[in-house]
Amino acid sequence: MKLFVSKFAIVCLTVVTISLNVKAQTIPVETKDHALVLRVSNDKHLDMVYFGGRLADKNEYTTIAKTYRMDDKTDEYNSAYTPAGSRNLLEPAIAVTHADGNKSLDLEYVDHKVTKVNDDVSLLTINLKDPVYDFQVTLNYQTYFDENVTEQWSVIKHHEKKDVVLNKYASANLYLQAGSYWLRNYHGDWAKEMRPEEEQLMHGIKTLDSKLGSRADLFQPPVFMVSLNKPASEDEGEVLYGNVEWSGNYRIDLEVDPANNLRLIAGINNYAGDYTLKPGVEFTTPKVVYTLSNKGKGEASRNLQSWARKYKIVDGEGSRLTLLNNWESTYFDFNEQKLAGILKDTKTLAVDLFLLDDGWFGNKYPRNDDHAGLGDWEENKIKLPDGIAFLTKTAKEDGVKFGIWVEPEMVNPKSELYEKHPDWIVKQPQRPEYYMRNQLVLDLSNPKVQEYVFSIVDKLFTQNPELAYIKWDCNSLMYNSYSAYEKNQGNFYTDYVRGLYHVLDRLRAKYPKVPMMLCSGGGGRVDYGALQYFTEYWPSDNTEPIERIFIQWEYSYFYPALASSNHVTDWGKQPIKFRTDVAMMGKLGFDIVVGKLKPEELAFCQGAVKTYKQYSEAIWHGDQFRLQSPWDNDVASVMYVDQAKGSAIMFNYLVNNRYATGSHLPILLKGLDPDKKYTVSELNLFPGTKSPIAEATYSGKYLMTVGINPDVREWRTSVLLGVNEVK
Repeated sequence: MKLFVSKFAIVCLTVVTISLNVKAQTIPVETKDHALVLRVSNDKHLDMVYFGGRLADKNEYTTIAKTYRMDDKTDEYNSAYTPAGSRNLLEPAIAVTHADGNKSLDLEYVDHKVTKVNDDVSLLTINLKDPVYDFQVTLNYQTYFDENVTEQWSVIKHHEKKDVVLNKYASANLYLQAGSYWLRNYHGDWAKEMRPEEEQLMHGIKTLDSKLGSRADLFQPPVFMVSLNKPASEDEGEVLYGNVEWSGNYRIDLEVDPANNLRLIAGINNYAGDYTLKPGVEFTTPKVVYTLSNKGKGEASRNLQSWARKYKIVDGEGSRLTLLNNWESTYFDFNEQKLAGILKDTKTLAVDLFLLDDGWFGNKYPRNDDHAGLGDWEENKIKLPDGIAFLTKTAKEDGVKFGIWVEPEMVNPKSELYEKHPDWIVKQPQRPEYYMRNQLVLDLSNPKVQEYVFSIVDKLFTQNPELAYIKWDCNSLMYNSYSAYEKNQGNFYTDYVRGLYHVLDRLRAKYPKVPMMLCSGGGGRVDYGALQYFTEYWPSDNTEPIERIFIQWEYSYFYPALASSNHVTDWGKQPIKFRTDVAMMGKLGFDIVVGKLKPEELAFCQGAVKTYKQYSEAIWHGDQFRLQSPWDNDVASVMYVDQAKGSAIMFNYLVNNRYATGSHLPILLKGLDPDKKYTVSELNLFPGTKSPIAEATYSGKYLMTVGINPDVREWRTSVLLGVNEVK
């Protein structure tokens, strides 16, 4: 059973409470291999003194501060949650304006407790308080012991006589000590997601952030890697991975301080976000998840992938549906008869579900292109005279499932919703409207809008009980941001995301396991704040297969394969085999005209679906190993190994088309049992072709030491190998 610790009350837990003690004390936060060590100083300030390998003897953590020669001056730099306006002169984690206008804040340790959620999960809460003002902060560190993963967040509250304004309110404040620091982060745009950059961090501040409001990941996703002492490789080096679990404006500050250590502060972006907090109300920041590895980037990614499947992504330990989407075959131009034909193609292709995309709604303003209809979620009577019910009924008769596209957070100016509720729309009342994809964003900080958005999806389910899948899209940024509902505009950006999560909480409470794809004009909203409500995400609208190899490669550092929706489309010049093989590295789907496939192409796709299902356990729930990077090699190679190390699948792709490129040397496999025997054979052969690779049996030791050459060439641009234990 999946554990949603973040959203439901924890009951029947073991709790250890440590009372206030003014003497210096050490508080270790441990996972299986690593420890983050906090220290309460003699003046009751909470510092972070260590983040590295876990020690066998916990008593030795008490000597760390002396070993690093940390003193009361240094704790201005390594504060566990750095306040502004008192002794600190560096970048703060929290800054406030008190009810009397004073901007200073000091936070002293009060007490802490450890709550044992289960054998794997523990929660450390530490209470801090200002000695002058009635202002408190609770720091939370939730550890996942076996996965070497920690989630961190803060809870802020006060009991001052009037409102307090939060000027900055980070979730996590980390302190790393090394000789040098190397940041790998990402940039992009539509169809250009997850472009990596790596640089050495020097003195000063490097800030990663978003100010887009919605679709917040469009230019820069909220993920990062920090390597210590040298850039980490796939299997060597110490590296920290992080992800801000927030689907709106975020901010990550990385500051090399005067003592040559790295301060990392992450959470909600306070840009245009001075948050007014009433007395007695708790402000809970989003979680920041991170993992530390001393065995390179591969181990760190497997830590996050395992954690996400077990604790974060909806039904992360379950199965996934293969599908056929109609978007690139029909766009907005369809009717019942055309869709009925595609439903039969779904069965012919041997996939599980048909997904009806954009264009099925709107009557006064029919959705025949992207200029009209958003917000008016009634079936278009011309296209679908018998409604969605006809399609779900037809799908059931054809032996497949039915899913549908929605974009409930958005509105076209050419819609009935826009005419009836202009106060529900994010826009400045005195400024001209500015559109992205001819649409505006609905104000989800408003409870009435939340109710409306919930009702859109709920109505689809209640009227169509056979509905089996939702694709949830979000195609616009926020321009001219203003809420007619909010009294304090500084609260809007934060309350918008909270409103979105409130809607999704309600939907998941009522429909806990219905598959839902997280889409946002491609990868504009891929983060673990949103993915706690979804079974999968759409990495990019760019489905050109060579591009997708690079995009999916980089996403895989932070997200598991079963969450990556990969569709076979007509983008690119590669043959259907290459396109299908690339899409199989995740959650497989098709967006093609099945009727236009040649007989041998259709036969190949049908066989590929069978192969995919045969190896789905390894792809969905196994360990991923990147063997050769597409950035550095002519051939990209990645493999997935099931948990029992009994079955694996190896994907190999030619990514350089220059003369005589290919796999000239064996590629070393990873993750197998060295003492087991494995049969290696080629998969997904196109009808009428023969493999030059003879089926043979090798030891796991041989495959990981000597390797195997998949024989990728210009006439064999995509090669899949199955690796199966000899029983």
